[in-house]
Amino acid sequence: MLSVEQKAQIVKDYQRTEGDTGSSEVQIALLTFRINDLTGHFKANPKDHHSRRGLLKMVSARRRLLAYIRRTKPDTYRELIGRLGLRK
Repeated sequence: MLSVEQKAQIVKDYQRTEGDTGSSEVQIALLTFRINDLTGHFKANPKDHHSRRGLLKMVSARRRLLAYIRRTKPDTYRELIGRLGLRK
């Protein structure tokens, strides 16, 4: 689960300017943290199909945001995927 302190730290690490909480970079970072957190949950609970649907929705939202950033700001995209470790 994402605590208030963890969320504040992620926002602080990925914000563009002071007070930026809704940019695409911040949203992708928050979604990535939640996706990674749920991955461990599914190893312990493989039959939890209701939560899996939520995971797939988060993955799709992150994919759309990444496509937007790749299309509009390629340099930011490369830096972001490097920092988050999304591509192998």
